[in-house]
Amino acid sequence: MGTMGRKPMDKLKNLVIFALPGISIFLLVVMVPFIYGFYLTLTDWNGVKQVKNIVGAANYIEVFKDIEFWTSMGLTLKYVLFSVVLVNVVAFMLAYILTNGVKAQNFFRTGFFTPNLIGGVVLGFIWQFIFSRVLVDIGESTGWGIFSASWLSNPDKAFWSLVIVTVWQLSGYMMLIYIAGFTGLSTDVLEASSIDGATGFQKLKSIIMPLMVPSFVVCLFLTLSRAFMVYDVNLTLTGGEPYGSTRLVAMHVYEKAFTARNYGVGQAEALFLFLLVAIISGIQIYIGKKKEVEA
Repeated sequence: MGTMGRKPMDKLKNLVIFALPGISIFLLVVMVPFIYGFYLTLTDWNGVKQVKNIVGAANYIEVFKDIEFWTSMGLTLKYVLFSVVLVNVVAFMLAYILTNGVKAQNFFRTGFFTPNLIGGVVLGFIWQFIFSRVLVDIGESTGWGIFSASWLSNPDKAFWSLVIVTVWQLSGYMMLIYIAGFTGLSTDVLEASSIDGATGFQKLKSIIMPLMVPSFVVCLFLTLSRAFMVYDVNLTLTGGEPYGSTRLVAMHVYEKAFTARNYGVGQAEALFLFLLVAIISGIQIYIGKKKEVEA
């Protein structure tokens, strides 16, 4: 009986030692701020006054009336679409090339991953200098019209500059995940397909890509979440300009809450953004896992 009684106590002790610290940190860092943020969506707090009056669903109604929010949301969806597709295409191609015995492939892997180590704020300033000075000087010296003026001063080109910087930053990180997927592929299956006469493209389409579905699921989830929440690069590279044409939704939410001091509406918009990202990511993971089982 004594031994039987000690087992539940040992399990409880292990739970407290190993799980309680992580659970406590999660509650304090994630859940408590989330619950408090939801509470703020029901108030008219401006971030300064001590009194927080309950206004109910008024802030959520304001979200649907905020034309600038929906404009920035539409721009963000466009940015997410191009960024996610291009990041994963480039990362997959790099991983495919750098797992086929290329000379100095470890050096190239390190080089492609390095941009991910640069903070978003610093990265934005670096590329601001490149677009505003370096490329303009190249355009003036070569006569290339595409670089005759800074891309950051043109609404259309400024958007694409955001996409280019995002692809440059994230591709190396996603490349490592794809490389891990490639190295985990069964060599027996690939050798058998070669014996059966499958070409390189046939192996890539019919064998490699179905087996790489777990890597696709992870990379798509990471790129989706990071693209929706981008703020630092948006701030330092374009600042939402010119004429507000590159103000993504995260920047709009920040300005609504902290610049306009309308915390209630800002928090409501942030909550809406969170739910949108959660739904899209959840659907993507569900479809990916279903494909993974079928593969």
